[in-house]
Amino acid sequence: MKWVVLLRGVNVGGVTVRSAPLSACLQEAGFTGVRSVLASGNVVLEAQDGSARDVQVRAEAALRATFGYDAWVVVLTLQRLAQVAAAYPFVRDDERFHPYVVFTSDPDRLAALAGEHTPDDDEEGEEVALAGDVLYWRCPKGSSTDTPFARRAAAARWKPHLTTRNLRTVVRLLAVAGGA
Repeated sequence: MKWVVLLRGVNVGGVTVRSAPLSACLQEAGFTGVRSVLASGNVVLEAQDGSARDVQVRAEAALRATFGYDAWVVVLTLQRLAQVAAAYPFVRDDERFHPYVVFTSDPDRLAALAGEHTPDDDEEGEEVALAGDVLYWRCPKGSSTDTPFARRAAAARWKPHLTTRNLRTVVRLLAVAGGA
């Protein structure tokens, strides 16, 4: 089965994971068809058997052993990634805003984060919409680290559970994986 693996917190904050060593690491862990996408912690791979949780555990263990950092990943099927991309609820091509998707390995924690968002946060056009195991987020360009939601999402308590991707990256992953 083909999977998409989204690494959390790489190539920022001192954790550098280059594409070729990342692919080699995951191949050595027994995955096949490993392909790194956009050099920012996005991987498409195949696993002969196992669940998303099995792929997550194997990938995290391999990353920790190879790169020596506290690795966390979110694992999705291509079908689920395609559903996520298709369901983006905000205007996609508004040049004033960035379209993001927040992925999680723990939907309860994502719901807790979404619950901290208030209508007052939307004054600058920032919007947040929880959709089960993902959260859609739209923020003004140039402010993706300093909006109310961005500041909350950056808190240490969310780090092991969340990772954010621009919607364009999600679409690119689908194209590379053959799911778009």
